Amino acid sequence: MENEEQMTKMELHLESQIRIERTVKEEVDTKKTIEKKLRENCSCSLDKLKNLITGFFPVLHWLPRYKFKEWILGDTISGLLVAVVIVPQAIAYALLAGLETSSSLYASFFSCIIYFLMGTSRHISVGIFSLICLLVGQVVDRELLLAGYEVEDFTVLPSAMNNANNWTSSNVTTSMIMNITFPGSLNMECDRKCYAISVSAALTFMCGVYQLLMAIFHLGFVSKYLSEPLLDGFATGASITIVTMQVKYLIGVKLPRSHGPGSVVVTWINIFKNIHNTNLCDLITTAICMPLLVISKELGERYKDKCKFPFPMELAIVVIATIISHFVNLNEIYGSSITGPIPTGFLPPTVPSLTMLPRVAIDAITLAIISFAFTISLSELFAKKHGYTIQANQETYALGFCNVIQSFFHSYASSATLVKTLVKDSSGCQTQLSSLVSAVLVLMLLLFLAPVFYSLQKCVLACIIIVSLRGALMKFRDLPQLWRMSKIDTMVWWVTMLSVCLISTELGLFTGVTFSLLCVIVRTQVPRTALLGRKQDSTLYEDQAEYNNLSSIPQIKIFRFEAALYYCNKDYFMESLMRKVGLNPALEMAKQKKAENKQKGKKKSGETFNGNINQEQPVVIKELIPKIYNFHTIILDCSAIQFLDSVGINTMKTVLKDYNDIGITVLLANCNPSVLDSLSRGQYFGENCKEMDNLFFYSVHTAVQYAEVKWSESGHSSL
Repeated sequence: MENEEQMTKMELHLESQIRIERTVKEEVDTKKTIEKKLRENCSCSLDKLKNLITGFFPVLHWLPRYKFKEWILGDTISGLLVAVVIVPQAIAYALLAGLETSSSLYASFFSCIIYFLMGTSRHISVGIFSLICLLVGQVVDRELLLAGYEVEDFTVLPSAMNNANNWTSSNVTTSMIMNITFPGSLNMECDRKCYAISVSAALTFMCGVYQLLMAIFHLGFVSKYLSEPLLDGFATGASITIVTMQVKYLIGVKLPRSHGPGSVVVTWINIFKNIHNTNLCDLITTAICMPLLVISKELGERYKDKCKFPFPMELAIVVIATIISHFVNLNEIYGSSITGPIPTGFLPPTVPSLTMLPRVAIDAITLAIISFAFTISLSELFAKKHGYTIQANQETYALGFCNVIQSFFHSYASSATLVKTLVKDSSGCQTQLSSLVSAVLVLMLLLFLAPVFYSLQKCVLACIIIVSLRGALMKFRDLPQLWRMSKIDTMVWWVTMLSVCLISTELGLFTGVTFSLLCVIVRTQVPRTALLGRKQDSTLYEDQAEYNNLSSIPQIKIFRFEAALYYCNKDYFMESLMRKVGLNPALEMAKQKKAENKQKGKKKSGETFNGNINQEQPVVIKELIPKIYNFHTIILDCSAIQFLDSVGINTMKTVLKDYNDIGITVLLANCNPSVLDSLSRGQYFGENCKEMDNLFFYSVHTAVQYAEVKWSESGHSSL
């Protein structure tokens, strides 16, 4: 019977020593690898040249394969409907950017053409976007103030209405003129309108340059730091800012734009102070247009499956409101604020002001990242929906060239837009040929139809802007569900949204990103720790605090640390381990030394001891350990430790040494290969890893078996 028990123990011991053989990796010859890459990338052939051109201009790949009979109807209809949406939005979003309507139309035209040639998504629509317009408008306002101009809405003089290429007005006072050096012309006189265009052009140019650099150096990973809750919070906060800016148009109150931290609060205070100056005509128009737009959106969403083509309510309201305003003469009789003249034709292309580029270089970073993030996320969303893939790097190239080229034509930055993309998707769009159709219609508007909207009230445009932000403003409804899923993500949402509203758009985004990263760091600094127990008659080990029917292993403590072990959390790791196992090795060593010194003192004073103290004392201490601490082994479950840095390796070595010094065995289980390699390089297992078989195991259960066998072989019995 005794022999059978001994054989069983030996079998368990042998089973615990089974090792998985690691793959021997061949050493990489760096020189040969570089030479191979250079040969592959620097060689030239017709096939490589063809792939390079079609990769840079994807239209050359899909246009020859275009299924004309099957796709042309859907692409044409979707292009027409998108153009119908572009018209009112282009006029409305000019208010946000602080520029003329023609700048919005230029952006819509050029972005459609360039993305048609270079984009890889079949469905997204690139053009003017409310949040991008807000960012551009804030920079334009700031530069106007610094240049000595008053920040107010554009009111182009009637004498300039029919002169599209007229950059200055003879009626502008000398104090409102400044000299700016443009390439090709020296000391060109530039009024407020011209200066605002030069700011937006320089900002757009820098934004495009940054996006091209992101594509060249494959820096798209930067957008990964913008989490979905952060982007939602940013969009909601920016939407609240936009709504605040548009309220004065809704009620016809003339207010200066507020800038800097707290501008939203200051604007609302000014609105209530001047509420008695409300223009009754604008208020009535708002009361009619706003419900119609909201009802149209709600019905469109509710019956989107039954209604194949969404009704263009925005365009209908713009046309009707323009006709009424023109024939009733609302501007002169009731003082209603109107859009004013919209120049037709194209301004001559101009190189962005080189002196302005350094002033907007930092602002362009935020603009480039936000534009890129929204475009890529929207492209991936619709690509997944329709079962194809996009090339993120090529998307960045397309967006970058959109902005760089547009900057030469007095336009401002573009991005993918959700509303127009949804219109394209719901109306049967198949390819980017629909963007070409939209561009043709926008071109017609630029050349012939723009002056038609001279009498359109600004309150109508404000209604269109606010209703287009419904999606972002309704994110408040998702907060209860987000709170249930992740309280930290909810905090990120609130911090970002409030920062954007109460500080500024750029600083709010920076605050949100910083807070989000801090949350990640804190979660790794203070991760969950657990003391594991085993389900009876099984090899399953889990957290005893989280699951029932788990029992502790006699004389063995199993500890799990659920994060990477690095310099930030090494103290927390040590504290958690000592707290869970109930033993601080440093304090115990101090007690033992104190007891040893006390014994030595008694011997010197003449007391009688059995045997030689110097030889017997260590044995006595080891014999007492299981009785005092009720455990002899600590097993560290490393399954949740992703990596170790040098501090983490030293921490593991310290744990091993400190507990071994007081007679406690420390075993490792479930280490991933990278952690195992880090420990091996740090000589945790001794020179040439000679102690690995006694210190590391591929499962917790194997480590438990080994600990039980070793303890029983040493002549001890389980408690």
